[in-house]
Amino acid sequence: MGQGLVKTLYTPPPSLSSRRPSIMTPLPPQAGKSLKRVDLDGHELPPSPAPSSPLSGRRRYAFATELVYTDSNDQYGSSSVPIYQTATFKQVKATGGQQEYDYTRSGNPTRTHLERHLAKIMNASRALAVSSGMGALDVICRLLRPGDHVITGDDLYGGTHRLLTYMAANQGIVVHHVDTTNPESVREAVCPQTAMVLLETPTNPLIKIVDIPSISRMVHAANEKALVVVDNTMLSPMLCNPLDLGADIVYESGTKYLSGHHDIMAGVIACNDASVGDRLFFTINATGCGLAPNDAFLLLRGVKTLSIRMEKQQANAQAIAEFLESHGFRVRYPGLKSHPQYDLHWSMARGAGAVLAFETGDTTLSERIVEAARLWGISVSFGCVNSLISMPCQMSHASIDAKTREERQMPEDIIRLCVGIEDVNDLIDDLSRALVQAGAANVTLDGFTAASAADGSSESPATDAALSLS
Repeated sequence: MGQGLVKTLYTPPPSLSSRRPSIMTPLPPQAGKSLKRVDLDGHELPPSPAPSSPLSGRRRYAFATELVYTDSNDQYGSSSVPIYQTATFKQVKATGGQQEYDYTRSGNPTRTHLERHLAKIMNASRALAVSSGMGALDVICRLLRPGDHVITGDDLYGGTHRLLTYMAANQGIVVHHVDTTNPESVREAVCPQTAMVLLETPTNPLIKIVDIPSISRMVHAANEKALVVVDNTMLSPMLCNPLDLGADIVYESGTKYLSGHHDIMAGVIACNDASVGDRLFFTINATGCGLAPNDAFLLLRGVKTLSIRMEKQQANAQAIAEFLESHGFRVRYPGLKSHPQYDLHWSMARGAGAVLAFETGDTTLSERIVEAARLWGISVSFGCVNSLISMPCQMSHASIDAKTREERQMPEDIIRLCVGIEDVNDLIDDLSRALVQAGAANVTLDGFTAASAADGSSESPATDAALSLS
């Protein structure tokens, strides 16, 4: 854990900071400025909130301080941002349009404050908040047109795979699944029709690492109109800033680490290109998927404690990963030096995160472990303060059919641990008890070992070169 908080931030080469033209055909001239004057039929629209504050170049305070500190111009001096629980806002003239806000679908002061705060901590010029993480990806994918190509990984979140599969079958989008841990595989797939390259790192659930800077350089060199989009949910802005690494758009499920309590659904999008930001906002306003005021308030409240939560969760995850590995289990976690892409991960990130996975060699055995756990709740998702355990192939990734999972070498027995903030000794004790009760571990006078290691059916993670590719 110690090395995670002292890593220096990756500084991209100058070529990555230049913005490329949008992949889209131009909107009407009057819509290009702010997208708040007319809709696609030429009708006047209500005013939109001002874009998030421009990036100043350097943070004034440490990240933990920036998370907590927010500018507020509340007329009553409220120390917390008020919840503007209203659908409409009164205007001063019959013609309307004089006030900053008109209708909450188009903008709300609570959501605007959240978006400006998110832009600051995500190193973006603009951030947008929507109703879920998948809602965020859907908004981004609406930049695509029939015939466009999307390049993405072969180890994806199940919901992402489901959406891309639907688009390929019904909307004329061509989707290429490649091994994104190999930048050359991505480069070879880029063509003139490539409109988007969609990346996740660490991947979920195989915890493979994707080289964002190298892929961004290759993609932009091969097709300057292609957008590199990164799902940063597994790390959060505290541990990684993909926009600084060459990405054009970053999105996250605010339901996870940003909120931290699994009591809201939210999605976040951030970018630096004004044109792309305008188009994303246009879709949010047109479809009505902007985050509701009360949820915006709760997400902003959660963001303030991100640093202290993530520090504890990472420390717990590191200890649990080391415990499992030291007792003979094959563990996937970028905080372990045995991870084949350890150095690559730490060249981009400031921490290893709090999601890890391990294998038992037997699906039924894994099921017994999951069901024997007490402190670890059986649930999909991650990023909350309480620890969760699941079998991705049967839960979060069940929408990927068994044949595809096999082709992508996703072990059916893999167990995912999403580590919370509980006392780490309690978590390890509970996991140990579940392992022994399920028959996955043996307790002898010589100590506690994985049953698969005892019978020689499991190789050490440190010597298993296929870990990052399986």
